[in-house]
Amino acid sequence: MAEPVPNRIVEIIDTTLRDGQQSPLLFDTGKYRFSLEEKKQLLAGLLELGVTHIELFSPVVGEAEAQDVRELMAFAREHSPWPLVFLAHCRCHPADIEAALEAGFDGLNLYLGVSPLAQQHNAQKSLEEAVALAQRVVQETRARYPDLYLRFSAEDAFRTPLEDLYRLYDALYPYVHTFGLPDTVGLAEPEDVTRVVTALRARYPKVALEGHFHNDRGLALANVLAAVRSGVRYLDTSIWGLAERSGIPSVTGALFNLSKHYPELFQQYNLSQCYPLNVLMASILGTLVPYTEPVSLTNRTHTAGVHQKAVLNEKKVYEAHNLHDFGVDKNQLLLGPLSGWHLIYYYLKEVEALEISKEQAKEITQEFKGRTHEIGRSKKPEELLLEIATARGIRKHPIPEEVPTARLENLD
Repeated sequence: MAEPVPNRIVEIIDTTLRDGQQSPLLFDTGKYRFSLEEKKQLLAGLLELGVTHIELFSPVVGEAEAQDVRELMAFAREHSPWPLVFLAHCRCHPADIEAALEAGFDGLNLYLGVSPLAQQHNAQKSLEEAVALAQRVVQETRARYPDLYLRFSAEDAFRTPLEDLYRLYDALYPYVHTFGLPDTVGLAEPEDVTRVVTALRARYPKVALEGHFHNDRGLALANVLAAVRSGVRYLDTSIWGLAERSGIPSVTGALFNLSKHYPELFQQYNLSQCYPLNVLMASILGTLVPYTEPVSLTNRTHTAGVHQKAVLNEKKVYEAHNLHDFGVDKNQLLLGPLSGWHLIYYYLKEVEALEISKEQAKEITQEFKGRTHEIGRSKKPEELLLEIATARGIRKHPIPEEVPTARLENLD
């Protein structure tokens, strides 16, 4: 079967508005679910980034979601300059499928667990029963909708014996576009991903593979890299990596890392929108972009004096990655207990426009370091520095009135 949009080596399927809404962070921030307006903002940001595949809940989740799904698809299709593929996350159940198709989805992301634990405690079906159910549902759906995009995933694939995966996927191979590989509990390591993907690519050469990697062990992004190198084309991501428990790979983190080995992603996605997208999520949740997010201002923020001195001379010393291409258009040198005289000299001369020599800056630095215990919520480092400089009689540089905002940039 032909794939819907076969023009990218890596296709992002963003699930912010599905798995992302299952994140504990939404409960921690008191959001519980995004409003329709917030969903539209996030969706617009994803479209600006160049994402064309969006996964949403099946409408059977609830009436509010069902209404939002219809509005979001209409909104996106009206505003997108390129074709979009909306995918419904569905149980292997006719009711889910019919509700999704009535809502106007372009494809179905079907799933069913066949791992030993799922057989006993979740689906509570034997492997034979599960395979028979999946085959019947998929066959009937394909017969009724010959052109419908279908993906099928064996939930908890990396705790499912490979022979059991084969029994399930062999039965579905003639009818689907894509097989999913969900690391539902974040158990897999890159070596596991390489082994399983290689085996499935060899056994099912006419279908694409999709990776869904959870971050319970902090390995989701490493597993993404292993998956793509081994032949996975579709990747499930979300903004900030929001998802169940510890989440999945962030869309911007995945693109940032993959672009090192696949520079064509710079033409296929608008990567300069990565950081603005992260900031958008921060504004909606009322918090900062996570410090663990690769595409963030934190990743260009320096606090140690040795680092600050080097960055003032040449950013590349401690900034090996060109985050400017991903929308992080500035860096931060934070004044604090670890700052050295180079940054303090720079700050007082260039930012505060004081007439200060390097020797004076060194003396101020010594006093500053002896009084850093005063820094806190009630007194910022900048306030302490100005207090020390003022006490020493250091004055502001006389800036001409006609250019009141002029700044000195020469440190010599």
